[in-house]
Amino acid sequence: MIDVFFVLLPHSLILDWAGPAEALRMANGALVEHGQNARFTLHFVSPLPSMQTSVGVALTGLEALPDMQAAGADTTTRWVVLVGQPGNVLDVDSDASRAVLHWLRGLRLAAGRLELVTVCAGSVLAAHAGLLAGHRATTHHHHLDELRRAEPQCDVVANRVFVDDAPVFSSAGVTTGVDLFLHRISAECGPALAAQVAQTMVVALRRGPNDPELSPFLAYRAHMHPALHRVQDAVSQAPETGWTVPGMAQVAHTSTRHLTRLFLQHAGVAPLQYLRRIRLAVAQTALHSGRNVTQAAEMAGFSSDTQLRRAWHQFEQLGTPSDPRHGL
Repeated sequence: MIDVFFVLLPHSLILDWAGPAEALRMANGALVEHGQNARFTLHFVSPLPSMQTSVGVALTGLEALPDMQAAGADTTTRWVVLVGQPGNVLDVDSDASRAVLHWLRGLRLAAGRLELVTVCAGSVLAAHAGLLAGHRATTHHHHLDELRRAEPQCDVVANRVFVDDAPVFSSAGVTTGVDLFLHRISAECGPALAAQVAQTMVVALRRGPNDPELSPFLAYRAHMHPALHRVQDAVSQAPETGWTVPGMAQVAHTSTRHLTRLFLQHAGVAPLQYLRRIRLAVAQTALHSGRNVTQAAEMAGFSSDTQLRRAWHQFEQLGTPSDPRHGL
């Protein structure tokens, strides 16, 4: 279980935290639907019990800033989420801001244990707390110079949707916070589930900041056809299943001929070609984790090593499956 603490100050930008919170809620729901346990516990914390948001809606019942040194805290994964406020300069002089900064300065970040996630000018708040020295980070373009001034030892990255520099994860602002949280959901729960959440949210899903191409789990999904999404979700969740086009058509509640037309029209790929691409991605992940070619082929649903090698060359992957330098 991951405890996610959204740290809220008066007038916090509501899209900065509500969008990511919804993504995590939907991820929990998708996990439960697949017979797994929910992964994220959401906390909305603040030095104040109530406040107004950026749009004037009042929030009440906010939790107090938690004691991160409490018993059991060292065995629980926790994310601290900092968000922005309206204006071109972040207010760090209010009583509430000073209370949050004092609390932040007591944190000891560690990948997989205590991680920092910032949206928009939340990175500026983190910089004032001394949490970004020696890290790469980004922020909204209006706050880039402010971030540089707040922490000269931070490598500030401009023109980037988000930056992954674990245990620090930062996004440019507002809607890019959703991109970052989909990235984090993918890392924790798998790319297929992240793609399902993105499709539910009706957003374009981007990969990590340095990835040269879209993950096969996320590609072929820039459409709005519900039947086709059902098939793609089913195949992505269980690629090792003995899928056939008639079997996929049953999931879509269409004929095999109509399903093929839907794939070609909306996804730009034939059903079995999509299946092979997903299986190849699973095999690549298995190879990357140390499995041999036979094990990877079996885990991905290929009938043999030869079938995996054929798919490897069909999709023009570099090297060979047995080459330990293969890429993902």
